[in-house]
Amino acid sequence: MKISQQVNEAIKTAMRNQDKIRLEALRAAKTAFTLARTKVNVSAELSNEEELKIIQKLVKQRNESAEIYKQQARNDLYEREIAEAKVLEEYLPARISPDELRKYLEGIIEKTGAADQKDMGRVMGVATKELAGKADGKEIAIIVRELLTG
Repeated sequence: MKISQQVNEAIKTAMRNQDKIRLEALRAAKTAFTLARTKVNVSAELSNEEELKIIQKLVKQRNESAEIYKQQARNDLYEREIAEAKVLEEYLPARISPDELRKYLEGIIEKTGAADQKDMGRVMGVATKELAGKADGKEIAIIVRELLTG
């Protein structure tokens, strides 16, 4: 079942349970899916990868907003953003541990034949595609940089 279908079913459940935070997060995802579909073509279907990227973007937005609210001592808004991010994270694949990520990236570096910092773009291209949703891009970049300089 596609993520968008899962979100639609979860919206119905959240409405029945009167779970306002879950409902708001899911409606934001549904809106983002609709906007992405209409941007491409009215009848276009989004691929699973595109839907995954949309969910990742929404989670990232929620986390960034939460940090801003935390800095401004707006705990009510901070907690709401974190709660919505957790709801959306349920639709992402399981996160990979830092140790597993390092081993995976070492394999990619070996496979691509990367030797130094100049090859970072090539490694990042492969890594971000293969690890979509499983690891954060910043985290990948930090470890790749360490591996290529070390």
